[in-house]
Amino acid sequence: MEHIFRKGQEGAPTFLLLHGTGGDEKDLLPLAESLNADYNILSVRGEVSEGGMNRFFKRLGEGQYDVEDLNYRTQQLIEFIKEASEQYDFDLAEVIPVGFSNGSNIAISMMLDGAISFKKALLYAPLYPLEISSDHDFSDVTLLLSMGENDPIVPVEQSERLERIFTGLGADVKTVWVNSHELTPAGVYFGKEVLDK
Repeated sequence: MEHIFRKGQEGAPTFLLLHGTGGDEKDLLPLAESLNADYNILSVRGEVSEGGMNRFFKRLGEGQYDVEDLNYRTQQLIEFIKEASEQYDFDLAEVIPVGFSNGSNIAISMMLDGAISFKKALLYAPLYPLEISSDHDFSDVTLLLSMGENDPIVPVEQSERLERIFTGLGADVKTVWVNSHELTPAGVYFGKEVLDK
């Protein structure tokens, strides 16, 4: 998979950067620098093309996921992260997904898979309309959900549903409401707060 790896301080956690639709592996590098410049960075480019725009999995329409492809791409990304951890010598237990939009959505899919136990995740503008079973235990997970009150892509009820689900699964959820489908200084500020927990 096309990616960028940047070594941080020895023993530092690793940001797994997952861009939004139409982005690439360079998009979230400034966000990672703002969150913590000492961390390792593994930034991945989605391998699906939708009208020439990079994505991490196929969809049938806005908010309509191709579940078969989502599951396939989730496994593919998990395997890539495991291989990268050996190649670049970083601790899988200290990987922190940082996703925006489509990147947040595949991050959620990986978290639900459980093959890698992510302890923290920063999810900006997520949308996950699929059913999530209640047998997941996220009691050792700390999450940022940065969601838009006037998001043209993600309805507020879907954002509130995701917050309820993660809280119900035991996660320590920090929710920040911003205006739209966006990354904001408030999102960075509260992202740092989650990282410091």
